[in-house]
Amino acid sequence: MNSKREITILVTNDDGIRAEGIKALTGKLERLGRIITVAPENEQSATSHAITLDKPLRITNYSRNRTGVHGTPTDCLLLGIHGILGYKPDLVVSGINHGPNMGEDVTYSGTVAAAIEGYILGIPSIAVSLTSWEPVDFSAAADISAFLAEKMLDSAFPKPSLWNVNIPPLPADKIRGIKITKLGSRIYNDIITKHVDPRGKDCFWIGGGEPGWSDEENTDFAAVSSGFVSITPLRVDLTDYKNIFELKKWGWEWKPN
Repeated sequence: MNSKREITILVTNDDGIRAEGIKALTGKLERLGRIITVAPENEQSATSHAITLDKPLRITNYSRNRTGVHGTPTDCLLLGIHGILGYKPDLVVSGINHGPNMGEDVTYSGTVAAAIEGYILGIPSIAVSLTSWEPVDFSAAADISAFLAEKMLDSAFPKPSLWNVNIPPLPADKIRGIKITKLGSRIYNDIITKHVDPRGKDCFWIGGGEPGWSDEENTDFAAVSSGFVSITPLRVDLTDYKNIFELKKWGWEWKPN
C-alpha cells in the first residue's frame, strides 16, 4: 500500500455507533491509516438512501475521531466529509452490518446506501455485511474487511469502485475463499402480517416471514451459502439500456388536444 502520506478512511454503518460490527471494523482498519468514524446514534436499518432535510443534525463527539449523529447513514457520510473532515477521504467503508445485504436488499440497506453516497462523491467505497442475525463474533469479518480495504486502496482502477461484500458467519479457518458475484434474487414469504393491538384495532407488521433465495449460480447468496465471501461490484446507473432500443421502436408522436 502507498505509504507516502497518511491514508484517511471514513467509517459508518446503519446499526449505530455502538454496534459490535463497527467496533471490530475500526479496530482492524487502524493499521491502514487514520480512521474517522461518523455513524448514527441509533439503529437506522432499512433507511436506504434517506437524507434528513427537515431538521438539524445533532451530533455527539465521543472522541477526536468518533462522532455519533442523530440521522441516517447517508447523513453521516455527508456530514463526515463536508462538516468534519472538510475533504474527501481515500476510502469509505460502511459496516460491518449485522445481517446480510444481498440481492434486492441492497436497495433498502442504509449500510449500502452510505457506500453508494461515497461512490457518487467520487470515493472508492465498500459496504460490508456479516450474514447472520444471531449473536456472532465479528473478528474474522473485520480481518477480511481490512484485507479488502487494502486491496481497494492499492487498486489501479481508473475510476472509483463500489463493492458490496457479504461474509458468511464462520471462523476464519472455515471460510473457503472469495468469489466475485452478481446480486441474487429474493423470494418473499408473508411479508405483511396482521395483528390486533391492545385496544382491539388492526395493525400490520412488515417482514413477517423468513425470505428465501432463488437457486441461481454465481450470485452473492450462492457464494455465502457455500462458505465463500461474496464481492459484488455495484453501479448507480439504473438505466435499462436494452429496453432503450425496444422503446425507440414504438410510435412516440404526441400532439396536444
